[in-house]
Amino acid sequence: MTNKKQNEITLAFTGASGAPYGLKLLESLLAADYKVYLLISPAARVVLATEHDLKLPSGPEAAKKALVKLFGCDPERLEVCGKEDWFSPVASGSAAPKKMVICPCSVGSVASIAHGMSDNLIERAADVVIKERGQLMLVVRETPFSTLHLENMHKLSQLGVTIMPASPGFYHNPKSIDDLVDFMVARILDHLGIEQELVPRWGYDQRNEA
Repeated sequence: MTNKKQNEITLAFTGASGAPYGLKLLESLLAADYKVYLLISPAARVVLATEHDLKLPSGPEAAKKALVKLFGCDPERLEVCGKEDWFSPVASGSAAPKKMVICPCSVGSVASIAHGMSDNLIERAADVVIKERGQLMLVVRETPFSTLHLENMHKLSQLGVTIMPASPGFYHNPKSIDDLVDFMVARILDHLGIEQELVPRWGYDQRNEA
């Protein structure tokens, strides 16, 4: 059971801008042979259609088939959960994966999680990871941050949640939007302890060139 849990992760898309981050992360996790429990908010579906021209069916099974076709992955590696699928493993502390990433994460989701609302499956899954002392990472996409946003993120950070704003760096000399997306996804994978070759680590190439 322990090994199985180590190769499972919950990934959620919310209504913040940044659909390419979430899709690239999903692709990377599937390529790393993780079992992914995917949660997609209604607002996230709008963002996916707007930013990536990806119009997912509303039903979980139909959405899963579309994503399996898109990424060419093993269907057993992906489980798309409904918004209120309270029987999903991610809703229970005894069954949920110990790792969860919300990417992109809206500040509304940050607020709900910070106050333990658990009004939908994404919020409940995050609450479970916090209470079970697992690894929760929020890839927040908003600008500027208000004092309320900062207070909520500070509260979660004190609980051990990793706050990773979608703020790509430029020291790897990006040539395209994909390069910027890769930068953020690489940072997420690094924090999850998953090997990645999307972006070289700082200093290695410089030392080799010297």
